[in-house]
Amino acid sequence: MRTLDYSPLYRSIVGFDRLANMIDSASKSDPSAGFPPYNIEQLGENDYRIELAVAGFGEDDLTVEVQENVLTVSGRKESQSEDEGPNYLYRGIAERAFERRFHLADHVVVDNAELRNGLLAVTLRREIPENAKPRRIAIGQSGGKARKVIEGGKTKAA
Repeated sequence: MRTLDYSPLYRSIVGFDRLANMIDSASKSDPSAGFPPYNIEQLGENDYRIELAVAGFGEDDLTVEVQENVLTVSGRKESQSEDEGPNYLYRGIAERAFERRFHLADHVVVDNAELRNGLLAVTLRREIPENAKPRRIAIGQSGGKARKVIEGGKTKAA
């Protein structure tokens, strides 16, 4: 038995449908899941880089798109007829079409993409909006007489 039934997850969780779908799709094996090979690197606390080995692809052959927290990198080579293309004795560089998807966390944005020496580097940054950052709340007494404000771990009257 190689498949798991995730339907009980859908009955017991609310609002995590996307997570359950990701687990379900990750459990299904895909023969092309290893192409193209890639690295994910953390550059800093909020900075990341994804590098994909795309030998044989040019800038015009690659597409980088972001939609609803999903980064999609795809590559398609323009097909050449056998008369136009070179006569290969051995062809070891895979130039087949591919599509690789990366699910991004909330507030992660793509800064740029750069192709150099057969590596496509996509730079990502986590931008937490002001309303999602931690904030200090003033502590007051009932009746509105005195207020205490907590700043830097010290309490003082306001």
